[in-house]
Amino acid sequence: MPNTDAVTNIGLPDLIRLQADARALKLPSARPVRSRQAGLQRSPQRGRGMAFAEVRLYQPGDDIRSIDWRVTARRQAPHTKLYEEERERPVLLLCDLGPSLFFASTGAFKQVRCAQLASILAWLALWSGDQVGGIVFNGETLSVQRPARRKKSVLRLLDTLAEQQHRSSRDLPQKEGAGPARLDTALTEARRVAHTGSRIFVISDFLEISPETGKLLGALARHNAVSALRVVDPLEKELPKAGRFAVAGPDGPVWFDAANPRFQRAWHEKVAHHEGQLQDCFRTSGVIAATVSTGEDPAVALKSLLGPGGRIG
Repeated sequence: MPNTDAVTNIGLPDLIRLQADARALKLPSARPVRSRQAGLQRSPQRGRGMAFAEVRLYQPGDDIRSIDWRVTARRQAPHTKLYEEERERPVLLLCDLGPSLFFASTGAFKQVRCAQLASILAWLALWSGDQVGGIVFNGETLSVQRPARRKKSVLRLLDTLAEQQHRSSRDLPQKEGAGPARLDTALTEARRVAHTGSRIFVISDFLEISPETGKLLGALARHNAVSALRVVDPLEKELPKAGRFAVAGPDGPVWFDAANPRFQRAWHEKVAHHEGQLQDCFRTSGVIAATVSTGEDPAVALKSLLGPGGRIG
């Protein structure tokens, strides 16, 4: 039986220990991979090759393999990706620890999974020689750490992840007039912090999207490689067929009867509506999205999402 505290919250020592999981993901691939793209050569300088710089209108002579088909379809005109030599690439981790993530019906709370995913990615980025930074936000606080290539920076980010998790409904924002630090606010801040060509991971349950979320994601993705890691709980997708259940909320438990057909219908309609909005958000912004369940081991989930040898590029 897992310890309750370990399921609902995760502390700094446990986040530090996740570097062992990150090391397992970083095992080198069996043989080196060589790029077939014309113009890429080995460089004596430190780096991994070419990094995305920007998208512009297609011009005669551009390599058709560099056409950005998403942007081309969206703007109804051919656009091509431009690259520049990549050295130290900033990796920015946006981690949502808001009130909706203080929940799980299986495994660990969504806020725990978000913190674990961010921690593993931070260790991977550090060992790849990248600069690591983060934006951690909950229902009340938003903390910004600019990318840096130091272990001390990763430890500071992990400390923020441990500190900003909610521990009970009493920890939810209670101050009058205090505006919540939500996803859109974090995305706006990321535009200010991120350098062109950054690798950005947005880790959230994406339950609080707005009409602006897709625009903000799209603006980030225009000059950076952006991935969305969506943490979900099975109960959010499919309710039990029968039984009375309680869900914790800031004002106490909320009971529902799963056998009530009207409740089931309203629930499925709400889920379908949100799923449609979210898929539109990801599609129009051109952001790559993946899902991680609260019942999954985050390292195992990341293994299927990352490139060969644990690369996050």
